Amino acid sequence: MAKENKRDGFGSKLGIIAAAAGSAIGLGNIYRFPCELGENGGAAFLLMYLGIVLFLGIPVMLSELVIGRHTLSNAVGAFKKLAPKSFWPFVGYMGVLCGLLIFAFYSTVSGWTLEYIVKAVTNSFHGKDLAAIEQDFNTFHESGWRNVLWQAIFIFLTGFVVFRGVQNGIEKFSKILMPLLLVILVVLGIRSVTLPGAKEGLAFLFKPDFSKITGKEVISAMGQVFFSLSMGMGVLVTYGSYVKKSDNLTTTALSVTLSDTLVAVLAGIVIFPAAFSFGIKPTAGMGLVFNTIPMIFNQMTGGYVFCIIFFVLLAIAALTSTISLLEVVVAYITEELHINRKKATIIACAVTVLMGAFASLSLMKDTPLVIAGHTVFDGLDFISSNIMLPIGGLLIVVFVGWRFGKKRFFAEVSNEGMLKAPLKSLIYFIIKYLAPLAIVLVFVSGLINR
Repeated sequence: MAKENKRDGFGSKLGIIAAAAGSAIGLGNIYRFPCELGENGGAAFLLMYLGIVLFLGIPVMLSELVIGRHTLSNAVGAFKKLAPKSFWPFVGYMGVLCGLLIFAFYSTVSGWTLEYIVKAVTNSFHGKDLAAIEQDFNTFHESGWRNVLWQAIFIFLTGFVVFRGVQNGIEKFSKILMPLLLVILVVLGIRSVTLPGAKEGLAFLFKPDFSKITGKEVISAMGQVFFSLSMGMGVLVTYGSYVKKSDNLTTTALSVTLSDTLVAVLAGIVIFPAAFSFGIKPTAGMGLVFNTIPMIFNQMTGGYVFCIIFFVLLAIAALTSTISLLEVVVAYITEELHINRKKATIIACAVTVLMGAFASLSLMKDTPLVIAGHTVFDGLDFISSNIMLPIGGLLIVVFVGWRFGKKRFFAEVSNEGMLKAPLKSLIYFIIKYLAPLAIVLVFVSGLINR
């Protein structure tokens, strides 16, 4: 068993849950989830998503937290300690790389939230119809260097928090900001379902049509679960290494999963009734959130104020996620390359700005940054979310089930026998046998039927 050391760590159980939930709850829920659901069958996709969350999400998340806390190490160092001179540290390297790739394209969309804060403050949505708002979005997201500028600013903000460390940076920000996001989503959801035509949006969200489901939709649902819960990218291993030995890992995993799923469903309730009410197609993709939300506020008393609050909180949600992505890379650099946190943060941010610029510029109209018909942005998204994350998750559950072993797993989830942990045998059975099989079947069938 690894001994406690002087590494930075979370100071409270609320801090752990807020930070881990902050990593999970972000644009992946409010921006990406509605886009994925809208393009992949609506309610049927939602049911698949919920099933994968329960069956795979909790066991995989717990596996990563166990590895991190047991070793008190970053994603690479953890596997080096547990399986030195073997293949397994590759899983950690892949997680760090995946986190960097996701940060590169995720920071593009995160930068959009800053542009929309400015739009909200200057009241630029007032009096505009849907066509005008859609045109504004299309003009902006194809603007190239303006995107890069906002992206770089957002990466700087992320670096500022990570620069401060775990307890004084990540935990402190997450404990304050995440509850605010939940409150504003509830308020928006109430307004959205009272709009004319909202029933059609709710039916799209909650009335499944399984005839629309193919392998493509299934693998997209699994990719969204792994993306949304920050699994397979080293985040949870890294955050797990900051968790105290006295904290209940199973409760943490359940709390984070439930919070993340609740926000995803709330985002759907906010977006789709309003989208149908204003005639926005659910397959609108990138513009779904950025076009729908301003239209809701145009219909609300006090909409100007709420609009500013929403986009500020959307930026905050994005920030809590980018913080976790950057922390994976910084933890690796500081612990494996022995570079101090400040320098490591600057290096990681500089690399992300360079990679992210290609993702942002690839969205320009007539961009040359297209490979096999896909932009750099789309390519980074697909490779990381639909390939690297499931493979990372698969290797982690195989490692915990077949290499880490039952004895050490039980010791971690029961805090060396101090907790009852009544579900530990069932969860371990899923980790060892069912989760690997399910991930392989979904992944292979999805690739075959794309």
